[in-house]
Amino acid sequence: MKKILIFSLVVSTLFISCDSEYLDTLPDGATTTDAQLADIAEINPKVLNALLSGVYSSMYTTGSGGTGDHSDFGQKGVDITLDLLTSDMAYTANNYGWYQGITQLTATPNFANNENYKPWRYYYRIIFGANQVIDALGGTNAVPVDQEAKFIMGQAKALRAYGYFYLSQLYAIKYDASALILPIYTDAKSANQPKSSTADVYALMVKDLTESISYLDGYSRSAKFNIDKNVAKGLLAYVYSSRATPDDLGKVVSLTNDILAAYPLTTKSQAAAVLSGTGALTNPDSGFNNVNTPSWMWGVDLTNAINLDLISWWGQMDFFTYSYAWAGDPKNIDRDLFLSIPTTDIRRTQFSASGRPSSKFFDPKRVVGGQRVIETDYIYMRSDEFLLMNAEANAKLGFDGPAITSLKKLLSIRFNAPADYAYVDALTGTALQNEIYTQTRRELWGEGKVYLAMKRNKKGSVRATNHLYLKGQSFAFDDPRLSFLIPQQETLNNPFID
Repeated sequence: MKKILIFSLVVSTLFISCDSEYLDTLPDGATTTDAQLADIAEINPKVLNALLSGVYSSMYTTGSGGTGDHSDFGQKGVDITLDLLTSDMAYTANNYGWYQGITQLTATPNFANNENYKPWRYYYRIIFGANQVIDALGGTNAVPVDQEAKFIMGQAKALRAYGYFYLSQLYAIKYDASALILPIYTDAKSANQPKSSTADVYALMVKDLTESISYLDGYSRSAKFNIDKNVAKGLLAYVYSSRATPDDLGKVVSLTNDILAAYPLTTKSQAAAVLSGTGALTNPDSGFNNVNTPSWMWGVDLTNAINLDLISWWGQMDFFTYSYAWAGDPKNIDRDLFLSIPTTDIRRTQFSASGRPSSKFFDPKRVVGGQRVIETDYIYMRSDEFLLMNAEANAKLGFDGPAITSLKKLLSIRFNAPADYAYVDALTGTALQNEIYTQTRRELWGEGKVYLAMKRNKKGSVRATNHLYLKGQSFAFDDPRLSFLIPQQETLNNPFID
């Protein structure tokens, strides 16, 4: 009877919807107590998959950053914000204003602005939900014995590290081991905590992800929605590459080699639309809209049942979706970056003459303003970013040959002929590192990853003439306006932070 009652309790509470206060409920509004969750996990760890799914769903749910803003829809909402801050994405018209304060660089210096609140609340929401799962499995220092429990613990620890990684990138101007940057929570019961040092935050991320990789050994996921061993390796590679000691960079090379052995690269056909003379799409594998694309490592299959519409990444980015990008707030490629792409590079064809990414990201029906309920999928991670990271780490270690080899693997798919990219063979040292960064900007445009590369490579930016605001101005990577402030809500709720 106890087992039946507990199972009924978790099913009913995991899906209760309620208004959530700042960081005080489960990601899906659940109110199950710690003791109840521990009992559930002891009886059947698989039941915790429902709670884990609630954490994952925060990654695409509207309002997961705690606001009603039409730019608040989980990870992909953050991705647009980060791309705009790099200046590689140009806000070229402002009819609705959702990203106005970001592009004007007036929002981030104001701790009371929602743009500082949304990422903070979103990532700590992920962390809180992950901690609920970890607590139910015995706590952060527990070592699961049951195989299913290991798989769940591995995902939860990777999600917690994912949350802390993005917080460490957004809310710190640069890596400084001794700087106090974020409160650390390793369970869901702790009261407010003071800020911990960068070194301590990184130590937790490394520990979590190392354990996650071990626990997820042998895990075969049913959907790319879930984190597996290779996604955990990818997250750990990001952590190491942002800290970037020589030892870290060596580990980045090893981790990315593992990933590249497991996943193919995005093909030339998948990279950009090819249209017939009548404008019909001839390569339906293009569009960055299908989670089943072999190079996609982590993503989510969006369906009618999820019921996303204009408040979505596709709504903000896709000319063929009924929403803001079509109706009056296009987000285009920076004109100078576009012009830097050779005409023999397939990635140049991803953009229209005006700079819209209408042949990189699109609903396959390609009806202007057509897609209303979102069925095109979200991408969170793909193999190509780790080929570039592999090249970057090798170059920073002084291994120019392996760096060039990795870079040319990508360029051989993007260019028409070897002669088009033969120039990279002569590059060494800083020039090679700069080329890898340039190729990262071209390859990962619009995917939210260039901001991370900008910070770890300490690269500045200059806005081209097609930006609506601050055109022609230059920005250092450590310009405070390109990072976020701990939000006012946290200073009001946490007596240790002012």
